Amino acid sequence: MYSENFGKNILNSSITSVTSFGFWILCNDKEYFVSFGDYPEFKNANVISIFNVEQLSPNQLRWPDLDIDIELDALKNPSAFPMVFKD
Repeated sequence: MYSENFGKNILNSSITSVTSFGFWILCNDKEYFVSFGDYPEFKNANVISIFNVEQLSPNQLRWPDLDIDIELDALKNPSAFPMVFKD
């Protein structure tokens, strides 16, 4: 036996604003700023691709058009996630 009605997706995220410096994303009732300086992969992306965001888990965001994944922890505490490789 199986259920034909699937559960409601409770993961919800959306882009609320795009500026020349980055964009704001509302996720789990909190808003985060994604700076183009910190995430240059987004700088030359078209707005449609930025708005096409998926929340894969409570802590993981994905932009399928851009092949970019970001963990919310990196947006909450960027200093804990340095983006520069160190030997």
